[in-house]
Amino acid sequence: MRRVLPYPLLTASLILMWLLLNSFSLGHLILGTIFAYGASWAMAALQPSKPRIRHWDVIPRLFFVVLGDVFRSNVAVAGIILLGKRRERTSGFVIIPLELRDRTGLAVLACILTATPGTAWVEYHADNGRLLIHVLDLVDENAWIELIRNRYARMLSEIFE
Repeated sequence: MRRVLPYPLLTASLILMWLLLNSFSLGHLILGTIFAYGASWAMAALQPSKPRIRHWDVIPRLFFVVLGDVFRSNVAVAGIILLGKRRERTSGFVIIPLELRDRTGLAVLACILTATPGTAWVEYHADNGRLLIHVLDLVDENAWIELIRNRYARMLSEIFE
């Protein structure tokens, strides 16, 4: 089965997503299957390494922490947009030294930071483990460093390293 379809779960998920985004018809089923099959082979060409999850019990805790942070950040960014220039805002870049080296953990951290409004993953240097992020409302640089390292990177290290 792996020779014909390298990532069957990915293929099935993409077909389902295609059908949910479009109306169900035979034409959409065929077109979605063609795209999903091609994406499965493209993924196989990338040869991703399989992540090794060490502590499954930390994943739900990380999920709810990220969910709460995304909600709070949405409220804060909405406040910035709606209140306008009542308070002077300073955006800026923060360099965060990370001990997290696992590629999957770093990818999840990138998704977390990018999904949280007001922050953006800019650059990561693998040789020295320094992460550069952009913060919309930068008040305290050290608070951001501690937040990323102690809140997200620590849990991701527990999960993947």
